[in-house]
Amino acid sequence: MKFMDKVKWILGISVVFFSILATNLIDRMSFQRVKDSVLAIYEDRLVAKDMVFELSLLIHEKEIAHLSNNTAFFGARNEVVNKDIEQLTVSFVGTKLTEKEVRVFNDLQMNLVKLKSMEDVMLAGKANATNDFSVQLGKINENLYDLSKIQLVEGKRQVFLSERAMDTVDLFTKLEILVLIILAVLVQIIVIYRPKDSRD
Repeated sequence: MKFMDKVKWILGISVVFFSILATNLIDRMSFQRVKDSVLAIYEDRLVAKDMVFELSLLIHEKEIAHLSNNTAFFGARNEVVNKDIEQLTVSFVGTKLTEKEVRVFNDLQMNLVKLKSMEDVMLAGKANATNDFSVQLGKINENLYDLSKIQLVEGKRQVFLSERAMDTVDLFTKLEILVLIILAVLVQIIVIYRPKDSRD
């Protein structure tokens, strides 16, 4: 095998190797985007949605106790409910929040603080603010509803991002096949081509 033939072979194999390596790296980045998107859907959306649901149940428990004038609830169980609410709000802050989520969540926390101070006043027997208490519960429920809808919108956005990344992977896979076919033909031409001797 002549020196030029060896160079042609090395060049052909190198082109194929580097093109496969490049497409592999592109695929890896696309798969990482899909993985990150799916992880974000779980960690930042489904877990947050569950926390919003749990908060709604706890607030609903307060509503039922308030509407049924269950003073025993506010004497004992309410303290446990308040601790659970506090733990859930702390955990919720640990998720990745959008700007809108931060605004709604801050409003929720402010409304929860107001509700707690109303409960303290009612427990002390200083006032009977039944209407104000119901209004405050309504504000909290509205905040929780808004947070729930945000989870849905953000979850859809993450699904869209993962679908787009998968479409990119699919496109690059098709391009890889096309490029590899073209490179295989070029390598064959380079290896088989023999320049004619010009001995005229």
